[in-house]
Amino acid sequence: MNIILDPLIPPMPVAVLAVFLVLLVGFAIWRGLPGWWLRALAGVTVLVALANPALQDEDREPLSDIVMMVVDRSASQELSDRGSQTAAAVDALTRDIEGRGMEVRAVDVPDGIGDAGTELMTVLSEAQAEEPQSRIAGTILVTDGQLHDPQRAPELQAPLHTLLTGRSTDWDRRLIIKNAPAFAILDEEIVLTLKIEDQGAVPADAGETVDLAIAIDGEAPETYNVPVGEDLNLPITLTHGGRNVLQFQLATMDTELTDRNNAAVVQINGVRDRLRVLLVSGEPHAGERTWRNLLKSDSAVDLVHFTILRPPEKQDGVPVSELSLIAFPTRELFLEKVNEFDLIIFDRYKRRGILPALYFDSIRQYVETGGAVLIAAGPDFASADSIYRSSLGDILPAAPTARVFEEGYKPAISEIGARHPVTESLEKFAPNAEAEDGTPGWGRWMRHVEVTETSGHTVMTGINETPLLTLDRVGEGRVALLASDHAWLWHRGYEGGGPQLELLRRLGHWMMREPDLEEEALTASVEGQTVTLTRRTLAEGVGEVTVTDPDGSERAITLDEVRPGRFVASFEGTSQGLYRVKEGEIETVFALGPAAPREFVETVASGDKLEPIVAPLRGGILNIEDGIPNVRMVSEGRNAAGRGWIGLTPRNAYVTTNITVTPLVSSWLFLLLAALLSVGAWLREGRR
Repeated sequence: MNIILDPLIPPMPVAVLAVFLVLLVGFAIWRGLPGWWLRALAGVTVLVALANPALQDEDREPLSDIVMMVVDRSASQELSDRGSQTAAAVDALTRDIEGRGMEVRAVDVPDGIGDAGTELMTVLSEAQAEEPQSRIAGTILVTDGQLHDPQRAPELQAPLHTLLTGRSTDWDRRLIIKNAPAFAILDEEIVLTLKIEDQGAVPADAGETVDLAIAIDGEAPETYNVPVGEDLNLPITLTHGGRNVLQFQLATMDTELTDRNNAAVVQINGVRDRLRVLLVSGEPHAGERTWRNLLKSDSAVDLVHFTILRPPEKQDGVPVSELSLIAFPTRELFLEKVNEFDLIIFDRYKRRGILPALYFDSIRQYVETGGAVLIAAGPDFASADSIYRSSLGDILPAAPTARVFEEGYKPAISEIGARHPVTESLEKFAPNAEAEDGTPGWGRWMRHVEVTETSGHTVMTGINETPLLTLDRVGEGRVALLASDHAWLWHRGYEGGGPQLELLRRLGHWMMREPDLEEEALTASVEGQTVTLTRRTLAEGVGEVTVTDPDGSERAITLDEVRPGRFVASFEGTSQGLYRVKEGEIETVFALGPAAPREFVETVASGDKLEPIVAPLRGGILNIEDGIPNVRMVSEGRNAAGRGWIGLTPRNAYVTTNITVTPLVSSWLFLLLAALLSVGAWLREGRR
């Protein structure tokens, strides 16, 4: 029961009357009236009557206390016997708590979305928000202590306890990638920093060194014996553009908790710093400036350009050494430094005695060892002085017939060109719609040197479907022959122009072995857990793709042709780690998520991360290995944990079902008392 005030009128008028009473009593005292105190009592009586003191009686129904139990069900909880430890602790504590008349709200914490790890505090905050704080007697966490969101810990009003799974003998060895760039320049050394770290109760036979296997792009790994606990600087030089996948794998010991963190995958995109291009123009012509402007427009290209302005056969008595402002450094370019160029372009060049046969031999060897040569042929290519008559003819994919067509024609994409990455879908870049006769929507060229294909692939054809653009691989290098010097007509917009810039850009990138323009390639792109496989080929069909999952299991996937030379399929990745994909002789690797998920970065159970959260709430961190603790009731503010026990704070919450309010004194009695006091004051003052 409680005594309350239940005013008969609003509080504001009562306050006004109280002020008026104080003024009235003060005036009576000032006048010296002997009954002032009786008048004051009469006024107070009236005010008390208006305040209406009453006795309040509530009918209360007690509510049971709630204990939040947050159970870690993440992947690291499946290591060793943590699962059985968790089940035993949850069952024992649930029986104990429910036996005391309390309710248990059990909430499971799964792995976070993506690679978020264990979001223990996030789940606790959401669960706490659904329960009345006045009923929560405490919170118990059953976990290995390796959470990844401590900053999201909620404000709690009851004790927080942690029961740690795991064993005191647990230990684990992990591989850490401390420094790995996302991009690296080809043929320049970069340094990766690795570290191998032991955690927990490391056994004596673990050793101070361990074998580390390193594999690049899925090739056979090389093994090195490296020290434990030290930073390892690993120099790496990328040799090809695009994605380079580096896999690191530590040797595993049987006593480790897991080998999931013994591997790491690093993906580095190889990029070229600058492309070094040598352009040799046989004579000035309208297309020469087009080549120069195209190459100079790319800031990543270092261009060396020479034009033969005055042919040696011109007999005017001027010494050859005086034909230019600077000497043409042919020996330096074509013998000493030829291997420093990524691409050599001969634009309407013919044999004139400036470049001896020895230099052409050097260029041929340059191609065979990985270089690239592009021949943009003019009428001279069909003459007796053709560059084809040099040792370069041994590596060119087409031979001239000595015939030159001087008439208009539209370049066409050949059947194999529709599948080749240099020319596939080139029609989409045409400035005009396809003509009524089915020819591409671009302008004509006016010259075509007739050649016959001797090797490689003809991707574009000209007059009478004879080869116009032929591509070939020679040794480690690549050669392209464009049997016309009129590509510049597209650039000038003749008859609407054409995709000259796109064609030459693709051609240059293919010759410099850009991965995106390989005609035989198998690539994988990852978005979430969905993997899209793309197989590019010049063949008319491909076989099934064999996918090897991180756990070693294999599956066969059928590819669908989406356009000529392009086959695609998608599948859902089953687990995170390194996948191998193979179709015929083509093989690639890719990583789905990290090779070592966040959940397995730290696996040894520890309460260090939870200590700052548990300590202010007077809770405890206990090991299940030492026994499941007993439950005790403790007062608010008292220590809530000790050896072998944890405390819960009773909340004594209730819900009011009925309220009865009874006035302490009848209003008529207050009125009578006020009247008597007023009459008494009048009589006393009347006897003066």
